[in-house]
Amino acid sequence: MAARVCVVGSINLDTVFTVAALPAPGETVFGSAPVTTPGGKGANQAVAAARAGAQVVFVGAVGDDDAGERLRRHLQVNGVGTEGLTAVPGSSGSAFITVDHAGENTIVVTPGANAALTLDSGQRALIADAQVLLVQLEIPVATATVAARVARAAGATVIVNVSPIGADPAGLIDLIDQTDVAVVNQTESAWFDHPVPHRVVTLGARGARYTGADGTVEVPSPVVDAVDTSGAGDVFAGVLAAEWSHGIAQALRRACAAGALATLVPGAGDCAPDAEAISAALTGLTPER
Repeated sequence: MAARVCVVGSINLDTVFTVAALPAPGETVFGSAPVTTPGGKGANQAVAAARAGAQVVFVGAVGDDDAGERLRRHLQVNGVGTEGLTAVPGSSGSAFITVDHAGENTIVVTPGANAALTLDSGQRALIADAQVLLVQLEIPVATATVAARVARAAGATVIVNVSPIGADPAGLIDLIDQTDVAVVNQTESAWFDHPVPHRVVTLGARGARYTGADGTVEVPSPVVDAVDTSGAGDVFAGVLAAEWSHGIAQALRRACAAGALATLVPGAGDCAPDAEAISAALTGLTPER
């Protein structure tokens, strides 16, 4: 049975440039013609969860601009419910991404409408109906915390992708107190030391490390020739949420495989694989202790 997942998070219009090498501080480099694609950590994760087979509803905010309508349609064509997506005056969120030929990237985000996200009664009802809540930190931490409290009160599992790490520390502590599963990358892991029941650290091409009451396990990723890593972490988190109710081991294996496959596609908003592709990529992979 498909898991019911609610993603509360950001949705942006990404502008992507390909460069020979990422610029150093003070350096100017030439890039390709820009490509605009839907993105935002929340939207990327929602699409990934839906493609993995979950029943997904998205709660977020777009502006009253053309980008907002494009972003709404993007969710809908990918099977994500948009009844929790509101339009507010002003611009939709945006991100500017540079990607080098090795697939590494830098990202600058302008929050736009994401910064105005609050939760009305209808959006809270959508959260309360979910089995799994997934949030990130490209929306106000206070809003993410309210969402987590609503989900916890309804008996849902709360997964927090603790990224980006520039959030207000005091507010973040309140959010983590409501968290069942924290997902961080290696850089964020060095900064994030709050105790949680389940901690997942993504390790890039090496897979992921899980730590919980039963100890620590590392799960490998398929070996791929990466084209663009910018969406891999979001796809990992979305698939983890989609699979969490099927057990930690399966969730980690499928999330690692999905994250690897995501690096084969340029851009972050449309790189998530479907469930069949994830299953195919898992052939021969087993968890390593």
